[in-house]
Amino acid sequence: MERKALIDMLNRDLTDEHAAVVRYLTHSYQEGEDTVVGASLLSRCREEMWHMHWLGMIIGELGGEPDFSIGPYPLDPASRATMLKSYIQYEEKLIPHYNAEAEKVDDPHIRRVLKREAWESAVHARRFQRLIEKLSPEDAGGLPEGGHELPPSFVEKLQDELLNKYAEMLQHIRSSWVFQNEKKTGWRIMDQAMEKMKHLAIFAEGLAEDGANLPFKAGPINMSRAAGDAFQKAVDDLQKGGERYRALQKDDELRKHSGIVLKVDLAVQQIDYQKEEIEGWLKK
Repeated sequence: MERKALIDMLNRDLTDEHAAVVRYLTHSYQEGEDTVVGASLLSRCREEMWHMHWLGMIIGELGGEPDFSIGPYPLDPASRATMLKSYIQYEEKLIPHYNAEAEKVDDPHIRRVLKREAWESAVHARRFQRLIEKLSPEDAGGLPEGGHELPPSFVEKLQDELLNKYAEMLQHIRSSWVFQNEKKTGWRIMDQAMEKMKHLAIFAEGLAEDGANLPFKAGPINMSRAAGDAFQKAVDDLQKGGERYRALQKDDELRKHSGIVLKVDLAVQQIDYQKEEIEGWLKK
């Protein structure tokens, strides 16, 4: 298979895995990580993140540009049971898909990755089926619900921060894949991307608990092929994010929610740390 055709094929897979990550992550936040359904969904989501990572690393190594679009994810939102059945159908369709792709590829590593994506998709389908079987009839027929107690203006503020942090996280992941050969820098920026996911959870959990929409959307990605330019953008994003978070610390509505206050306080310190780290890379 020619290089461009291979990159295009892997990018289509990347958008499918991205769709699964967003769907399972959203549902896990809605259920709550301390529930059986929420914990199970979060576990599947982490595995889908690995699927994304393997594909992205290969695309970056081939010199391609990762496509962070979110592919279509058809689901039936009528109840927990119908949603989980949709997940089973989605995972099952990936089994022959990835196996067929593996047969088109000569590179043994890429072929192994695609075959692994196939058999792990089969395992995911089986685990979702087991989860359905464990649900009581009441839980199977129900849906996660929130309290709907937060003021609309505050909900909008949390949604904006979720989108900002999601965009920063994807930008860092892109940099880690594209600049993976820049000594240790690729892994360092991936480490920061993981921390950004914790920050994202601050807002996603608060929104999900209230029953509000979680607006996961892949925004514009800076596609500079120069590491210095990419890291300067990361510094600029962190500067703006730190300013927003410090303003949020003074928000009267936020101060009513002690759990969020503690997380935002920690996030401000982590943002300062991240900014200083990347500034250090730029000096070198």
